[in-house]
Amino acid sequence: MTSINISLPDSMRAYVEQQVASGGYSSASEYFRELVRQDQKRKANERLEAMLLEGLNSGTATEMTAQDWEDIRQAVRERIVKRQEQHPS
Repeated sequence: MTSINISLPDSMRAYVEQQVASGGYSSASEYFRELVRQDQKRKANERLEAMLLEGLNSGTATEMTAQDWEDIRQAVRERIVKRQEQHPS
């Protein structure tokens, strides 16, 4: 694991130490890792929300046909084969 040094004003350092003591974290590092994980989740949710809105605003919805589903399945099969060719076990 790689280390990162962070400089904090005294008030923020005291806050972090308080969160570690009262929040069930074993260390400041664990507290910061949790903050980063939460930020990653938040950004992933924002991206998903943007993609969903883009889909909703992309035009009139049409019903999926059997051929549409087969085309999707075929595209997935081709991706799997390509990935296996690139990364053989």
